[in-house]
Amino acid sequence: MTNLRDLVAEELKLPVDPRVRAVAAAIAAKHGDASRAVLFYGSCLREKQLNGLMLDFYLIVSDYPAAYDKRWLALANRLIPPNVFHFEHDGLAAKYAVLSEADFVHECSPAAWTVSTAARFAQPSRLVWSADKAAAERMIGIVAEAVPTLLGWTLPLVDRRDVPALWKRAFKQTFSAELRAERLQRSAAIVDNDPDRYERLGAAALVELQPIRSRRKALRWWRRKQRHGKRYSVVRLAKASLTFAGGAEYIAWKINRHAGTEIALKPWQRRHPLLAGISLLPRLLRSGAVR
Repeated sequence: MTNLRDLVAEELKLPVDPRVRAVAAAIAAKHGDASRAVLFYGSCLREKQLNGLMLDFYLIVSDYPAAYDKRWLALANRLIPPNVFHFEHDGLAAKYAVLSEADFVHECSPAAWTVSTAARFAQPSRLVWSADKAAAERMIGIVAEAVPTLLGWTLPLVDRRDVPALWKRAFKQTFSAELRAERLQRSAAIVDNDPDRYERLGAAALVELQPIRSRRKALRWWRRKQRHGKRYSVVRLAKASLTFAGGAEYIAWKINRHAGTEIALKPWQRRHPLLAGISLLPRLLRSGAVR
C-alpha cells in the first residue's frame, strides 16, 4: 500500500489550469517575501470550472507581521485566523485566506482550535505556488496530517472497516461545526463524487490510526467543537466584512448557490456587509439555508 504522504504529494502536484497558477503567483507577490506557499482548493478545483466562479486559495506565510504593511491586519490574523481577502487577476475572481505556517501546522493537527482547516485539506487540493523546494516539502507534510486528524476525531463513531462511512460521518460532523449554506446531502456527495480517492487515502491513514477516546466522549467532544465552531464562524464573518471587498454580495451568492435560495440584497446591505449578515442570519437559520 502506498503511504499517505506519497498519496498526498502526488495529489498536490497534479496539473491545474495555468491561469490558476498565475492567480496564485500574483497573490504570493502581493505579500512579498513572507509568502511560503499557495494552495488551491474548493468547487472550482472539483468542477474544473473557472469562469463565472470564485477561485479559492490559502496563502501560507512565514509570519503575520512580515505579510502586511498594516499592523492591524497582522494582529487580526493572529487573533482570529485566517484573514480572508477578495482578489482579481486577469479576469478571474478569487478569495484567499491567510495563515502562518505555524497556524497551518496547528490547525491540521489533532490539537486544532477548530475543525474546518483539517476538514478542508483532507479534501483534494493543489500546491500551485511555493517559495522553494523546502516550502513545497513542508506543505506536503502538513497537508498529509489533515486526513488522519479528521478521521481520528471521527473514528470512535463509525466502524473502521467502512471507510466511506467514516469519511461521510467526518464531513457531516465538521459541517455541523460551521455556519454552512450547503444542503444536508453535501457531506455524502463529497465522498461519492470521488470514492476511489477517499478509499485510498482513508485506508492509508487507518494503518496506524487508533481511537483516542470512547464513542461517548467523542460525541461530547464533537458537540463542544460544534458549539465553538459556530460562534467562531460568526466572529470570522464579522472580521471578513472589514477585509473582503464585496463581502455581502459574495455571502449572498454563496448561500443562493448552495442552499437554493433567492436572496437579493438591498442597497443598504451592500454598503454595510456586517449589518447585512446580522440582519440575514435569523431568517437563514429559520429557513434551514444556514445551519
